[in-house]
Amino acid sequence: MFITLEGIEGSGKTTQIDRLAEFLEANGMKCVTTRQPGGTVIGENIRSILLNPANHTLQPMTELLLYLADRAQHIDEIISPALAAGKTVICDRYFDATLVYQGYARGLSVQLLLELHQILFDNLKPDVTLLLDLSPRQGLERAWQQLNSGQRVGHESRFENEAVAFHKKVRTGYLELARLEPQRFRIIDAAQSPDQVFAEISKTLSSFLK
Repeated sequence: MFITLEGIEGSGKTTQIDRLAEFLEANGMKCVTTRQPGGTVIGENIRSILLNPANHTLQPMTELLLYLADRAQHIDEIISPALAAGKTVICDRYFDATLVYQGYARGLSVQLLLELHQILFDNLKPDVTLLLDLSPRQGLERAWQQLNSGQRVGHESRFENEAVAFHKKVRTGYLELARLEPQRFRIIDAAQSPDQVFAEISKTLSSFLK
């Protein structure tokens, strides 16, 4: 099974991913947790370029190509081998993030992004996508609290520096994707406490697994 977690900055994906893996393993599923960008040695190097706030002149097409390079390495090295071995892959962000960040928010052609995913990655999609949804202002407030307290590294704050209007487009994009693919997406209210969010995730996945 292939599971992804999506959401704007500060939505709590990283907080929930290990708990989700523990929950699934307790139900007899062998899990691999990973993330995009990153997840591989090469991917982590690409991540350092993409998320570094010093790279504020990075162009949308350059940004897209870096994400695609990261994904190509990640699928080949981590995702495909794990799925072939019968493991459950849980990934913090995947293709939907590209659609909303580079498509809906940056203005690149969503149709082009869909076609590239089909051509490059044989349209590999998750079985279920958990969308941790909350308002951009609340998400950014959480993200900056984590950055300022040292819970997150400051050299990965390029997207947190984007205007609120950008993050509103990202959220709108995610909700539109969920509307278009209701069979895959499950929307989780991320404005709740971490324990409440996990309770909703575990309930949602229990229902999905049945």
